[in-house]
Amino acid sequence: MKHLIILGDGMSDHPIASLGGKTPLQYASTPSFDRLASAGRCGTLVTIPEGFSPGSEVANTSILGYDLNEVYEGRGPLEAASIGYEMEPDDMAMRCNIITLGQQGEISNHHGGHLTTEEGAELIKYLDSHLGSERVKFIPGIQYRHLLVIKAGNKHIECAPPHDHPEEQWRDLLIKPATETAADASRMSSAETAGLINDLILRSQKLLAEHPINLRRKAEGHPTANSIWPWSPGYRPKMQTLQQMYPSIKSGAVISAVDLIRGIGHYAGLRTIVIPGMTGLADTNYEGKAKAAVDALRTDDFVFLHVEATDEAGHDGNIDLKIRAIEYLDNRIVGPVMDELADWDEPVRIALLPDHATPVERRIHIGEPVPFSIYTPGGIPDDVTVYDEKSCTQGAYGTLHLQEFMEEFMRL
Repeated sequence: MKHLIILGDGMSDHPIASLGGKTPLQYASTPSFDRLASAGRCGTLVTIPEGFSPGSEVANTSILGYDLNEVYEGRGPLEAASIGYEMEPDDMAMRCNIITLGQQGEISNHHGGHLTTEEGAELIKYLDSHLGSERVKFIPGIQYRHLLVIKAGNKHIECAPPHDHPEEQWRDLLIKPATETAADASRMSSAETAGLINDLILRSQKLLAEHPINLRRKAEGHPTANSIWPWSPGYRPKMQTLQQMYPSIKSGAVISAVDLIRGIGHYAGLRTIVIPGMTGLADTNYEGKAKAAVDALRTDDFVFLHVEATDEAGHDGNIDLKIRAIEYLDNRIVGPVMDELADWDEPVRIALLPDHATPVERRIHIGEPVPFSIYTPGGIPDDVTVYDEKSCTQGAYGTLHLQEFMEEFMRL
């Protein structure tokens, strides 16, 4: 049997008064989700271990069966792997957003006004030419998502993910040193590391304000990408591959527009499939992703298909856009994939779930249990006929925790 996980990032939500007390998932038209739930077995899943923040790097690594207490090294190293940056043993890598700060010093958005990949690359290369050194490197990624690498940096610092602090004052959220577990003579102290990063943030603001891209965006009435915001530091992780953890997986693939997910896939032993038109937004190439997943399953045993659009809509606080992204995932990926696989001789087990909630009225990640459904061809379904946050609580799986999901999904 082959295995396919379809994940809508941040897809689950909370009831909204303007939707009649329904969540976007309940309000959206999702016949394919419901078809999967009706034919399969449902439950809810705790994806965030105690003591961890509800980041996508935590949730997706947990969903794939890893013990975060053993492998977690932050988002930065995972994204470094995705973009092909080979970390040295003494490197510390961080996600480096380019964000928009408002006139009153608030974080207006975490994405610089939805920069294009070309704009983001030009800005981050510009910053590297002015702020980079033997110790500091800025590496371009996708859109607003980039990489900051600090030689001999110390990961024991307190950072604020910008998407979790909309409209808050950026100065209150600057990097702070944390308690170090033990002194490491080969690395800077946490206080030195925090001071260096805060200095880079301050210097980036003057440089970005004067860049032609931002002058043009301002003239056109678009948000300006006027500050960097590094967060989620870590060293090079040590992870087993999924092939080592689950012998039935001989080969696998990951399909995502997001560097983080590709990086997790890299360390998990999955090849990355890149298709034209993947944006990480609601205008992404859904049909291309669906076809790529089906094509991969012809040769691979395991495919992880990730859609970011639902999460971005939640962070933007856009109810209509989140509903539309959910419906696109339903009728442009899940439905066509189920139709295509229905006639296959070799059965494919399919799981559908989010990694965490990103409620549109809060615009941040919430680490609460998420709904999931697992369809096994020829399996006995439970009584759940609708896929949403409430209905799945009545499913046969009950509530699973962390690695239990992958253990159940891969059970022969």
